[in-house]
Amino acid sequence: MTRHTTSRRMLLGVTGSTLLAAACSPSPSNDAKASGTTSTPTKSTGPVEGKAAAGKAPGGAPDGALGVNFNEDPTGLGAAQLQALSATWVRGFVPMTPGDLDGDVTQQRAIKALLAAHGDGRKTILSLKFPYALGPTKGPLPTPGSAELKDLLALVDRVLAAVVGKVDILTIGNEPFLETLPEERDKTLNVFYETLARHVIDFRARHGGSGSGTSLYMGALNNLDDPAGRTPATERWMRFVHRTPELAGVDIHPHVTSLQNAAKFVNYVLPQLRQDQKFLATEFSLVQFWKAHMADPVSPRFAERYDVDPGRKVWQVIGDAIEEPFPQEKWNDFVSLTRWFDDSRNYLTEQMKAFRDTGKLAVATYGGLQIESMASHWGADKTPWILNPLYANRTVRPGANGALGRNVWFDQFKALQASA
Repeated sequence: MTRHTTSRRMLLGVTGSTLLAAACSPSPSNDAKASGTTSTPTKSTGPVEGKAAAGKAPGGAPDGALGVNFNEDPTGLGAAQLQALSATWVRGFVPMTPGDLDGDVTQQRAIKALLAAHGDGRKTILSLKFPYALGPTKGPLPTPGSAELKDLLALVDRVLAAVVGKVDILTIGNEPFLETLPEERDKTLNVFYETLARHVIDFRARHGGSGSGTSLYMGALNNLDDPAGRTPATERWMRFVHRTPELAGVDIHPHVTSLQNAAKFVNYVLPQLRQDQKFLATEFSLVQFWKAHMADPVSPRFAERYDVDPGRKVWQVIGDAIEEPFPQEKWNDFVSLTRWFDDSRNYLTEQMKAFRDTGKLAVATYGGLQIESMASHWGADKTPWILNPLYANRTVRPGANGALGRNVWFDQFKALQASA
């Protein structure tokens, strides 16, 4: 992507319904049609209003809600920070690895944070992450009937015992097609996750079923804006979701360059959901758009105003803010004087409109804090997740009263709570 060639209209200015109609996404596969797994998505004539404005459908199911996502690290995201955002939904994930879940699983940091949010009256989403492409469990997926799978399911049961009935949504999987070895991203992956899903469904059935208060989703699909990311395995994933009545829908993670590409995710999954199913977007961002601009020179106006070498690159200026956080005004100027960043300042509002206009969004959650992993080992090739969150707590120094620095999306998030 060349610098400054993406206009605001191309990036953000099209309405959600227009994007969904125009996006170049495939129709359901012949295989899916033949197996009777497609349905027509609910159509919307405009923004979600009425009860959807409160993020709840008449039957109590979420409808168009927006929450905060902390991924694996809730450090610093407490009740005060959530209250400042008027946030009613919170999402995180837990790595399903023994080292992360030794002892009392309720003390694992993500689970503990979500249980605390639940205790404060907030709605919660927990994603179960199975990191077989990295970390201590790197290696092949456990196969049905194996001792390895038996041990894993015992670990799953310990987590389920702690959270079923206390989290509102449980997502089976985090990013399976990124967290599985490349050579197993085929039916091997499908068999593993289908086995997990049936186990979770059976557990919930023994502990209140759908009346437990915990809905089940399969998640989450990545890279659906790329034809290479839509494979026989993703098609089988969607068929399984469609034909399994205990599943409320599917999760997607559109980390993209534009709203048009995010629409491709939605257009892929919606025709393959049942009429009674919805989608989650527990992670979404323009991080791939940010990444394309990291090597741009800093804005000349910003360089002049703050006596910065005009030859410094954007990634270097962000590194300066990580090393010595900026005053809030300086960070605001960095955003407003950086044309491509300023042009996308309404991204959160526009993306949520596109999601809500489908009438099929259950909950979307957006990054809350700049967590430690976003800032560590910063360099030219680092993916700039640090530009996403609502709080700019690692690039902006705290205010006089200790309040965390804020990013450009903060006020939009609050407004979207009131107007959803």
